[in-house]
Amino acid sequence: MSLPATGRSWHLASRPHGTPVPENFALREVPVRAPGEGEVLVRNTHLSVDPYMRGRMNDQKSYVPPFALDEPMDGGAVGEVVASEAEGLAPGDLVLHGLGWRDYATLPARRTAPVPRDTPRPSAYLGVLGMPGFTAWVGLREIGGIKEGDAVLVSGAAGAVGSTAGQLARLMGASRVVGSAGSAEKVDLLTGEYGFDAAFNYRDAPVREQLPKAAPDGIDLYFDNVGGDHLEAALTAMNLHGRIVLCGMIAQYNATEPPPGPRNLALMVGKRVRAQGMIVGDHEASRPEFLAQVTAWVESGELRYRETVLKGLENTPEALLGVLRGDNTGKMIVEL
Repeated sequence: MSLPATGRSWHLASRPHGTPVPENFALREVPVRAPGEGEVLVRNTHLSVDPYMRGRMNDQKSYVPPFALDEPMDGGAVGEVVASEAEGLAPGDLVLHGLGWRDYATLPARRTAPVPRDTPRPSAYLGVLGMPGFTAWVGLREIGGIKEGDAVLVSGAAGAVGSTAGQLARLMGASRVVGSAGSAEKVDLLTGEYGFDAAFNYRDAPVREQLPKAAPDGIDLYFDNVGGDHLEAALTAMNLHGRIVLCGMIAQYNATEPPPGPRNLALMVGKRVRAQGMIVGDHEASRPEFLAQVTAWVESGELRYRETVLKGLENTPEALLGVLRGDNTGKMIVEL
């Protein structure tokens, strides 16, 4: 089989000020390098776009390096091995790796993870069985210390992380699971298909007004994907010795001025609240247990998931902008 000489790759053309625009991205033709010893060439089939990528468009120090100007962007991807110089991987094998935003990727085999060839939904390894699902698992268990009987609030609950976190909380013994989302359709999805006990549309009225009705006995654990007004309302509703998992702050990702912090942080003192940030990459030792348990729940139908799919590499930037707008239900996937 002859290998492709060139492929396409999205580059960061300029850094956004506020909300990104299409002009910040450039699709360019790039050479495809044949694999060397210990490497594989992968034809990507599914790409992941995630909220954290917005932060990488800024030139600032963080837990992951920023995207470099005029260089290929990257992110989670699933693809098929088309050429291999690595023991244990052969053409036709499916792998998960971190060189998305392009047609073809050449990389060391040690930087890939196997995906079962017979899986009906390879894209699930970018969502419920991938980084978002693992984030939900780690956040609840290892950061939030979820206990049977906890009342749990999840913001951004119709997204890839939030929808999994809410269902996992229920499966882990929560007494009540409440979610926020940005449309009536998403609220119906949470309480219908996903089994949340209550949910509300944060666009209908201030969160501080809606949350007490959804969680009349308060909350013990808050899984925060949003920040801002959600975090402030959660602090007011928090029970004694409550815990907050700081997973994301999408409400401020496009802010051009420093956003105001919660005005009620003093409540944390009297309520003895613990809040902790998390980066899922710190918890790789837990991945085998996560995969075993969550795969079983997915296969049994106890844990459900949705995907929003855009087709074509050319639509990858639009997929990311859609995530930042909240257009997606569940995991946003680009199918090549």
